[in-house]
Amino acid sequence: MSASFSIAHVTPYPWEAENDVNAHVARVASELSRRGHRVLVLAPSRSQERVRASRKALRAARGNPQSLLEGTDTGTARLIAVGEVLDVVGLARRRPAALPIDVARTVEELLGTVDLDFVHVHEPFAPSTSNAALRHSRALNVGSFHSSTERVLSTLVARRFVESFFGRLDARTASSPATAELMARHFPADYRLLDEEGDAASELERIYTELAARRHPVQGDEAMRGRLAERALIDVDLHMHTDHSYDCATPVEVLLATAREQGLGAIAVTDHNEISGALEAQAQAESFGPHPPLKVIVAEEVKTAHQGEVIGLFLKEKIPRGLSLQETVAEIKAQGGVVYVPHPFDRMHSVPDYEHLLAILEDVDAIEIFNPRVAIQAFNDEAVRFAAKYRLVAGAGSDSHVAQGLGSVRIRMRDFDGPQEFVQSLRDAQIVTRPSSLLYVQALKFLQTRATPASARRASKARRLKRLGRAHGSGGRM
Repeated sequence: MSASFSIAHVTPYPWEAENDVNAHVARVASELSRRGHRVLVLAPSRSQERVRASRKALRAARGNPQSLLEGTDTGTARLIAVGEVLDVVGLARRRPAALPIDVARTVEELLGTVDLDFVHVHEPFAPSTSNAALRHSRALNVGSFHSSTERVLSTLVARRFVESFFGRLDARTASSPATAELMARHFPADYRLLDEEGDAASELERIYTELAARRHPVQGDEAMRGRLAERALIDVDLHMHTDHSYDCATPVEVLLATAREQGLGAIAVTDHNEISGALEAQAQAESFGPHPPLKVIVAEEVKTAHQGEVIGLFLKEKIPRGLSLQETVAEIKAQGGVVYVPHPFDRMHSVPDYEHLLAILEDVDAIEIFNPRVAIQAFNDEAVRFAAKYRLVAGAGSDSHVAQGLGSVRIRMRDFDGPQEFVQSLRDAQIVTRPSSLLYVQALKFLQTRATPASARRASKARRLKRLGRAHGSGGRM
């Protein structure tokens, strides 16, 4: 038998509706349960009794959400009626009703608390229970498409949005060649044919097993974890810039002074396409002596050819911009560095799309799940979901382009020595956020860079360094 998984199958149709989708979900859920998988079925319902019973079970399980999966691996999946829906015209044609707010909230609560390996959504078009499940899932996602009838709203009017949203799917199946052709024409991807009348459960097990194999190991090096447990806790900021970046006016000396004032024990200096600022910061920090110590990780935020940016930590040499994402990652690895993906889903930044990110998944050491400069919190939330489902090590950084933003988010982790200890320590780290005004720090960045002539920036830097020297009585040394 294959590995045992925890799976939620989600249908957009009321469970009482007699249609091909619900019949298929019932068959595969029962068969997967019989094979030892823990299976839930999430569906809206026309039955007040079913909805009340499900809500009672959800309330009872709040202290132990995994209890909802108990007994679902012996041939009977557990139905969770996520909310009541009314009959609507068109249901016989398998057109789902508008999604009530309570259904969306129930789906969000359940998927946010129950630890699942897979969320398998059927016909995940909006508005529907399946669509809400895909939106809130923190598991690997499989999408099954059954109808060969074109949905004009999704394929024409909102195609680009739907295509981006379907990027959250890690695998897709189609019930017929006609369905596969229709979906591939509007939303290009690999659609695996699933014989719904045959042994669909076996094919799904193969898909689940293939996807699960792409997840990163959870534990890491247990011996190293034991050694690190004896080390002191330090606060770390993994993303910041100096005036060696084209869009930042913060001198290295000011950055280091601010890092110490903020109580940081380590920082990664990640200038755009440059490591000179990081090398200068590392040299100055080492000259300050060990009291209090401040580690500087030499890093670079590298702009790839067409696939966004990636950060290399613990670098020895500058990596040229303009390489492909795979080539850039290979350069980081060749230096013994750590591959760290910043603001991965922020559409306001240059980011790798879902497809390119999956192509380097095996080589990603950590992913930034919180960046306070991300204007739309949903982008950070998407990074959290991506890290959770692939079990990636999570990081965070202020992405500070002005000294005032430094330390607005920090990672509390065990002190480390070198990239291997760093990654292991990061596995058990705590991300601590602090309130900050994005508008304030963005305005400061603008005023210190684009709104200030070069001569004025040089004069400002000289004044800041002079004040810093007076403050520490050593010409800028701390």
